Amino acid sequence: MSVKVFAPISIGNVNVGFDILGLAVAPLDGSLIGDLVEVSKADSVQQENNLLVRGTHCDRLPSDKKQNIVWQCIFAFNRALKKVHKRCVFINMILEKNIPNSSGLGSSACSVVAAIYALNEFYLRPFNEKQLLALMVDLEAEISGSRHYDNVAPCYLGGLQLIIETKDKVSQALPIFDDCFWVLAYPDVIVSTKTAREILPKTLDIKTAVAYGQKIAGFIDASYRQDKQQAFELLEDVIAEPYRKHLLPNFEMAKKILMSYGCLAVGISGSGPTLFAVTDDMVIAEKAQLWLEEYYIQTDQGFAKICKIDLTGTRVV
Repeated sequence: MSVKVFAPISIGNVNVGFDILGLAVAPLDGSLIGDLVEVSKADSVQQENNLLVRGTHCDRLPSDKKQNIVWQCIFAFNRALKKVHKRCVFINMILEKNIPNSSGLGSSACSVVAAIYALNEFYLRPFNEKQLLALMVDLEAEISGSRHYDNVAPCYLGGLQLIIETKDKVSQALPIFDDCFWVLAYPDVIVSTKTAREILPKTLDIKTAVAYGQKIAGFIDASYRQDKQQAFELLEDVIAEPYRKHLLPNFEMAKKILMSYGCLAVGISGSGPTLFAVTDDMVIAEKAQLWLEEYYIQTDQGFAKICKIDLTGTRVV
């Protein structure tokens, strides 16, 4: 038996929901930007697990497989199987890494979600959604440095996910504006997630906390009422962007120009360095993409893509 799954990229925070909001996206050109993981049973003489890594961005992964997060997923999943008295077998895993590390697009979440989802399918779904999310977030935290679901949940479940972490549910899908385009630009500069978190203040003043609450509450309200003008007027980051914007190349200039083009909102995807801009006009989206390709991307490994929301999330392919 062989199982192959795809996990899509995602925008963490989405400006207004620091650590509690995430959006899965897919390029309009049909390219599978994200991770593919294939799991199959090892042959009887192998007597060990094996990992093969390939893909457009595999060269930036650790050369030692023991340091690769998907290798760690195999053993974490096996431990979970043993707790429910399920038998595990030796497997072959192939990771096709088609997203750069430290991109602000949920790279580590893509790998973890794809691996855990594939293993769960391979073993005929021994774990439910909540159990899988718990496994995924614990493993992703080993890379990102903190335990949060804002990439894991949308990558796994698709759509726009609000992290609620109640007794019975981790996240709640929010209504989306399905006529909007999300332009993503990855400049190919290094911004480590841990560094981007360490630069943030440990506490917030009352004024900032109130502003954050107003904006996230107002955005959720507008989403349910499908009030696009209010939703994107409130799509502002008052917590992370003031501290992280200096880590990105020409971010303030890019934001000013893209807003002048008519974009509804511009922000930092996750911890950066990827920038996102949202518009409901394809002409504006194409204009933004061209500008970002010319002035924001720093190397030929960078890219700018026009995307729509990925409502499916991780799936068997």
